Amino acid sequence: MLEVINDFLSGKVLIVLIVGLGSYFTIRSRFVQLRHFFHMFAVFRDSLKGSAGQLSSFQALMLSLAGRVGAGNIAGVGIAVTLGGPGAVFWMWVTALVGMSSSFFECTLAQVYKRADGDGLYRGGPAYYIQHGLKLKGMAIVFSVLLLVTYGFAFIGLQSYTVTHSLQNAFDFNPQHTGIVLAVLLAITFIGGIKRIASVSDLLVPIKTLAYIGVTLYVIGTQIEHVPAMLETIFKSAFGLDPAFAGLLGSAIVMGVKRGVFANEAGLGSAPNVAAVAAVKHPGAQGVVQAFSVFLDTFVICTCTALLILLSGFYTPGFEGDGIVLTQNSLAAVVGDWGRMFVSVALSLFVFTCILYNYYLGENSLQFLSRSRALLMLFRGLVLALVVWGSMQDLTTVFAFADITMTCLAFVNLVALAMLFKVGLRVMRDYDEQRRAGVKQPVFDSSKFADLDLDRNAWPVNPPAAAGQTETSPQGVPAAQR
Repeated sequence: MLEVINDFLSGKVLIVLIVGLGSYFTIRSRFVQLRHFFHMFAVFRDSLKGSAGQLSSFQALMLSLAGRVGAGNIAGVGIAVTLGGPGAVFWMWVTALVGMSSSFFECTLAQVYKRADGDGLYRGGPAYYIQHGLKLKGMAIVFSVLLLVTYGFAFIGLQSYTVTHSLQNAFDFNPQHTGIVLAVLLAITFIGGIKRIASVSDLLVPIKTLAYIGVTLYVIGTQIEHVPAMLETIFKSAFGLDPAFAGLLGSAIVMGVKRGVFANEAGLGSAPNVAAVAAVKHPGAQGVVQAFSVFLDTFVICTCTALLILLSGFYTPGFEGDGIVLTQNSLAAVVGDWGRMFVSVALSLFVFTCILYNYYLGENSLQFLSRSRALLMLFRGLVLALVVWGSMQDLTTVFAFADITMTCLAFVNLVALAMLFKVGLRVMRDYDEQRRAGVKQPVFDSSKFADLDLDRNAWPVNPPAAAGQTETSPQGVPAAQR
């Protein structure tokens, strides 16, 4: 019954909403993800700079990549190729392209409506822009509860099971012992709060990402002469033009979109929670950075996994097996048996940072519902217990239930995004106008948005002058000459 409900919601309803609204946002914004594509790299470089005592845009990016770059990039791609053939990769690209627009707006709105928490840090996300942007407190509470159940509990247990059993298969480690070690490492990180979580993500996310990309690029490099033909196969299969995969056209579309959505999370309402924590000069800048993370997740990392599988010679049409095994055996077919161990180690890093990300989503939801310190400590204890318990349990049924709650989560967020889209467009246009005027780093002046329910501690009325913009007096005399 859970599978039937899940297939209908995530396989049909969610696909239509994600792709449909993503396409609408893309057209109405005049293809914001393409217009700002090269600008993304400049904003990414500027995001490395942070203010003392606050989290930088780069740290927020690493924290969001901690969740986006996870098991979906290894197992999810393998499942998509297994069930949908090479054409599924093309539809993952399409989903990511329109998803970059959705991610831009949801993360921009998260910045607009973020709240200062009194410790020099910020909190925000869909629950906050639903409450302060739409004035729908009940809808915000529903979103927070769904986020807490899905990410704060269900996915954490599932990921604990995934990593402990992967290490058991590769190194014969006892899952219970691995679960205890994992829980201890997580406890040390949790104690430091969001700053320590961001610091650990700063360290592990680049390492895991670059190492994984490096190994997959090595495999692709050894088979470089076959890459053009494989890309042609991907495009032909996407439209049922390759005879070997003609019967998989419908599966290619469904699996490509479905796995693409769950890999990059654009539009699901999860990433805005971490996008809001950054101290930035303009909400649009964080929207650009988070759109870049969708590009990196799908167009770079998922594509690397797909080409690794398709070029290895291990994959054949009709392959039966799970996505992790397919990726492990594909790498081993090229580099030897150490490839299986590498995938297990990479998966361990991916899952560890994913658990940190999921924990923060749960904490942020809990803090929206209640500011009780005792409740927060109870939540941390439950998460750690769940990590140990999950290492010994097959949580397939829990995962099916979590898929349903996540689809409901996405539905609430997408409805809110559609209702607040005009606000997102206003903020985007303000960002664009400043860039056209030659301002390198646009600054958000909240006095232009006095009709919105903004936190003046997060967005002061008289912000500092924008980078590259000369401050002048009413008489037009440069400030330096006054």
